[in-house]
Amino acid sequence: MTTQTSGRLDGKNALVTGATRGIGRGIAEAFAAEGATVGVNYLPDDEEARHAEEIVSSIEADGGSATAVPGDVSDPDSVASMIETYHADAGDIDILVNNAGILTQCSFVDMDVETWDETIDTDLRGVFLVTRAAIDDMLDGHGVVINVASQLGVKGGTELVHYSAAKAGVIGFTRALARELSPDVRVNAIAPGPIETSMLDDITDEWKAEKTADLPMGRLGRVDDIAPTAVFLASDDASYYTGQVLSPDGGDAMH
Repeated sequence: MTTQTSGRLDGKNALVTGATRGIGRGIAEAFAAEGATVGVNYLPDDEEARHAEEIVSSIEADGGSATAVPGDVSDPDSVASMIETYHADAGDIDILVNNAGILTQCSFVDMDVETWDETIDTDLRGVFLVTRAAIDDMLDGHGVVINVASQLGVKGGTELVHYSAAKAGVIGFTRALARELSPDVRVNAIAPGPIETSMLDDITDEWKAEKTADLPMGRLGRVDDIAPTAVFLASDDASYYTGQVLSPDGGDAMH
């Protein structure tokens, strides 16, 4: 549920990809609470559309502003349509959060090309496609890009080679783009630890138990542990941050 807070994002237009659940939803709701007009991106299908409309309705019921924006981040034509839809509904994009991603567990020796490609296409290629499509809106000295990576992009994970490679790519993309677009656009990343969302539904209970036991903080993360970091990076409070990777990960990576 969204409640108005300090208005750190008043007057800003934000697009959050993969915003119908988990971290993406939490960030979208937190941005709306801070005064942004939020584009709630969803993968185009009937069920996801219902989720998106429910989130938009919830945000608006709490006094916020939001719009549902369909689009598959891995498809260039769909991304172009997504940006056009947001422009028509809300205007130019000030803040882009590349959150859409998928996570599957598979040993490297059993991994087929399709599994590898699906992960790279969504988790890395999608970041490139959406950023490329939105970046013209931001080249006025006030743009913000926030990429949701993972601590596995830093340290790697067993049976998650494809995911770890994609997220490492997101971190490299973030740092390179920050150098290229500074000072006009601030580009930063968030590298969460394991977060209790539906993305972990396909991960084994054994893996989760071992990971929890290994975490210095002794628990898996929650969406509420991540959204404040996104609000900070999107706000003027982070005006001197670019090319950074902030890691609300319970001490998992400690890099």
